[in-house]
Amino acid sequence: MKRGRRREDPVVILEDMVSHEAIPVLYWENSIGRSKSCDIVLQDPTVSRDHAVLMRRESGWIVTDTGSKSGTFVNGTKVKDKMQILPGDSIAMGSTALMLKRTSDVKNSKKPKRTVRHAASPAGLLAATTFVQLLLCIQACFGGGKFSYLPAVPFGAIFAMEWLLYLFSMKGLGHVSFELETIAFLLSSIGILLISGTGVENTYLQLGALFGGILLFCTMIWFLSDLDRVMRWRLAIGILAVLLFAANLVLAREHNGSRNWISLGPVSIQPSEFIKIAFVFVGTSTLDRLQTAKNLTGFIGFSAVCMGSLFLMRDFGTACVFFVTFLIIAFMRSGSVRTIALICAVAVFGAFLILKFKPYVAQRFEAWRHVWEHVNESGYQQTRVLSYSASGGLFGLGIGNGSLKSVFASTSDLVFGMVCEELGMLLAVIIVLTLAFLMFYARSDVTRSRSTFYSISSCAAGGMLLFQTCLNVFGATDVLPMTGVTLPFISMGGSSMVAVWGLLAFIKASDERTYAARRKS
Repeated sequence: MKRGRRREDPVVILEDMVSHEAIPVLYWENSIGRSKSCDIVLQDPTVSRDHAVLMRRESGWIVTDTGSKSGTFVNGTKVKDKMQILPGDSIAMGSTALMLKRTSDVKNSKKPKRTVRHAASPAGLLAATTFVQLLLCIQACFGGGKFSYLPAVPFGAIFAMEWLLYLFSMKGLGHVSFELETIAFLLSSIGILLISGTGVENTYLQLGALFGGILLFCTMIWFLSDLDRVMRWRLAIGILAVLLFAANLVLAREHNGSRNWISLGPVSIQPSEFIKIAFVFVGTSTLDRLQTAKNLTGFIGFSAVCMGSLFLMRDFGTACVFFVTFLIIAFMRSGSVRTIALICAVAVFGAFLILKFKPYVAQRFEAWRHVWEHVNESGYQQTRVLSYSASGGLFGLGIGNGSLKSVFASTSDLVFGMVCEELGMLLAVIIVLTLAFLMFYARSDVTRSRSTFYSISSCAAGGMLLFQTCLNVFGATDVLPMTGVTLPFISMGGSSMVAVWGLLAFIKASDERTYAARRKS
């Protein structure tokens, strides 16, 4: 995934007009100030801690002041809102004056040696994925000791969707990368073909959700391509998320102790899964005031509404996912460790009050770390997961040959145990590592993103997927209490499948290659 990307070379240069020191500008959006957390740190006591932001837009480079005391000036004119700056123009902040220059205009600039790194063939990767899916399909056809051609139905549907998306993306839109989609199809197909071992009819809803997730993914890639459009819609998306929570509180029915499902005829949806996308979107859509406390005020209020709604819904697993995502976004936007420490302290105090005055919450965790003392009671599910997972060994018993599928929630909350039993511990570990590396890939791509919106939303989406994976895996294996969250791409659940493809769009948009064809045109 990391091959074929642009090197971390300076985009432009800021030259100190007094000392003639060349300051490389590495990012598409750069906070400038005296604070060490800024992207460009100025050793000038007359400069504010968070003074200004220099950012690249379609029209060129733009400077915006972030409420500094002395103001920001471009060629002697004070910046009121934002102002465009061209190569050769000067930016004055305090007693510091900087000139914007192209990298080619700076003398004696050392250019790193270019190393050719050929990216893997997108078609070759997808073909290899299809081969793995075919092997899983054959295994499912012989599951349970007798041959059945029915598992070929979901395999054929997945095959059609992935290759049609490949042709549409690579040939129709002219995109140059397809690695993320290939990984998502591989993980999704593992989950769907695993579920086919419990009955092929159980995969039809999941296939429909996969198709819906692909449509959402494509729509979001188009939507996120225009940052001005993103800014216009952020308030509407935040309001829509709040309305979804309100509808959930009014219309939802209780399921396993939580009121997080709305029934629409034969179909049930989980609004909180879709609100995850809105949460990431709203949290990262303020672009012009990086590294400032004001930048967090609205997001903190929105987060408080989300947390309060999840508390009323008794969906504490999802609340934990939202909170960790909030910490990632808040830290990347403010750069303040003290702010994050204060937020964590308030959260710990709130959790203590909940456990103190809401005893039914504590009762849900009474079997944690003591499941073997409650084998046929509150520890029934986890003891079966531990036992059946071990019976699968490294390579598994084969799809449809496991015993865990007869346990309640085996294809959703406990699906990690089902993967271990039927497909083996080796593949289970690879799945977890793949989801973990999505976060590390998003983090490594921060310096190349065209906007802070892309880089922060990518890390937030990757962190959300990783933390949700940890809650599912560690909950099923009794390392952490059971929270009822799904394993991304693998667990059965239409709302979850659509939502994770939506979150994947944030990571895809962060890769500057995604919109390379559009920029070229």
